Amino acid sequence: MSQPSDDLHQETGICSVLRILGAKWAFLIISALQEGPKRFNQLRRDVAVVKTQSLTDALRHLEQNGIVKRDVFPTVPVTVEYSLTEKGKDFRSSLAEMEKWAAKWANS
Repeated sequence: MSQPSDDLHQETGICSVLRILGAKWAFLIISALQEGPKRFNQLRRDVAVVKTQSLTDALRHLEQNGIVKRDVFPTVPVTVEYSLTEKGKDFRSSLAEMEKWAAKWANS
């Protein structure tokens, strides 16, 4: 069996990021949560293009990967709030660069 090439090792980091953030709607959710913690319904209104079940699935995926934190408060009815973890907040500068790139090439 041959040794993996250096290109494959470099690609592995990108692939691991894409496995986490490549989930549909992940970037939109992270962007919405940069403003601060939100309850599910507020988040759903903020990312209105996302269907409820898709939002739920994406939030679970991001939570499992340490990007989003889910806090449950013992109220009646139960209050659930989502926020970015330190790992999720650390993505902020990368997201800003992606937004600059998109704006630069929007008309081409």
